[in-house]
Parts: sequence; structure tokens; C-alpha cells
Amino acid sequence: MFSKINHIAIVSDHYAQLAQFYEAVFGMRTSPKARAGRAVTVGDGYVGLNINPRRAGRSAGLDHFGIEVEDVETAFERMRKYPNVKWQQRPSNRPFAGITTHDPDGNVFDISQKDMKNRNLVYVENDGKANPRHVDHVAMRTMRPAEMADFFREVFELAPTNRAAGDRNHYLTDGHVTLVVMPWDITDYEGTGIITPGMDHIGFKVEDMQVFRQDVERIAADNPRLRPAPMTGVEGEKLEQLFRRSCPLGQYQMADCDGILIDVSAD
Repeated sequence: MFSKINHIAIVSDHYAQLAQFYEAVFGMRTSPKARAGRAVTVGDGYVGLNINPRRAGRSAGLDHFGIEVEDVETAFERMRKYPNVKWQQRPSNRPFAGITTHDPDGNVFDISQKDMKNRNLVYVENDGKANPRHVDHVAMRTMRPAEMADFFREVFELAPTNRAAGDRNHYLTDGHVTLVVMPWDITDYEGTGIITPGMDHIGFKVEDMQVFRQDVERIAADNPRLRPAPMTGVEGEKLEQLFRRSCPLGQYQMADCDGILIDVSAD
């Protein structure tokens, strides 16, 4: 069954500003059909990044990812083998997800099918040709990473990729974007704030690391509101160290202007 990771969702109090950050720093494009005052959707040509305004009861931060499939009924049939996995039809005003579901550990993600009526905006406009700066991976932390990796492999046929000896992560790819399934262990957070299981970071590939970092500095100087959030103080240093050692795919670790962790690598 054909499957692709087609979107990533963020919840933010500053959703419009955050969209400007991803446009300026990573060259993502906003759909010309976007409606003012609603969630902002930007894309890299392959993956859509949906930035939702935070509503009552919702936590801000990296929220979920979405998978596009050829046939949702095939996915449902495979998910029925997992007794605690359920799914919910989404409202018709969601341009990026027909169904929301979860893996056996409770990690929430969306499923869509190409011909679903509510699919529009950048999810339809993406032509499959990624920008020079594009989403390379998306990572989540969970209590049972091996079992969750098996779930995504069996249900969506995401392909496992090789990992180094001693690497605790599991890597599954749709051929372009990698899903990184990382272990969550509370003892990893010694010396820093405890981050609960769930979505962890977004990974981007850029054309040249030096040029990219110069662009980030220039953009921050031009508009301080688009300055990456610093990881400062003892706790920030510990978090940055944890981030760096947790995922070997990136060469440079940062956070967007709203604090979402970003892992950056260069071709």
C-alpha cells in the first residue's frame, strides 16, 4: 500500500508569526487560497506544515503528523488487529486530514486519502518536488519504540532503514521523509524540564549549512520576532545536549521562534 508522510501540525498562540518564520528561514510557501484568520498552511513541495491557532484546552507545540494512503479501508483493516486503536472522522473544514487515529501507545496522527473531499490548499498544491530546504524527518518519543515502529511498518508499509549499532531509535521512511520513533525515558531529562511522550522535533535538510546559518542570523537581525528561541541556562544546555545525542540525523540543533525543536542537516 502506497503511504507518504504528507503533513505535520503545530499548535501555536502565534500561528501567523510562526508561518512567517518557516517561510523566511526554510522557503516554505503559503497557499494563495488560505483564508485570513484561520490556521496557516505552508508547504515545501512535498510536506505541508499546518500551524493551528491554540484553542481552549489545547497545548501549544508540535502536535501530530499525517499520512496519506491509497486506500483508507486497507489501513482500517490492518489497524483492527490492534484492539485499543480507534479512529475518528474529522470535520469537513479540515483541509489536511480525513481521519484522526493513534498508534497502540496513544500517539495521535492523521490519515488522508487523495480523493477525500476536504483535502485542499497546500496538500493538493504540493507537486511532490521538494524545495532545496525541505522536511527530512519528523520524530516522536514513545514508551515502546520497537512495537510502535512495527505498527507503522505493518499498517502503512513504511520501510525500515539501517541504524547504527547501539542506536535506540527506529527509522521508517516513505522514500522521502523519515519517521523517527525514539524511546521516552524520564531519566533522560535529568537536569532539564520533563517533556512528556509524544512529538519531539522536525528535521529539515538544507542545501548548505553555512549559508543556512547566515540566513538565520540575517533574518533574526531584520525581524527580532523571527529569532529562533534560545536554549539558555543550565536546563537549556541540558536539553540541547539531549537533543543532540538523541537523533543522529541532524548536524545543527535549534528551535523556531515559538520553541519547536528543529534538527537541521545539509546535503
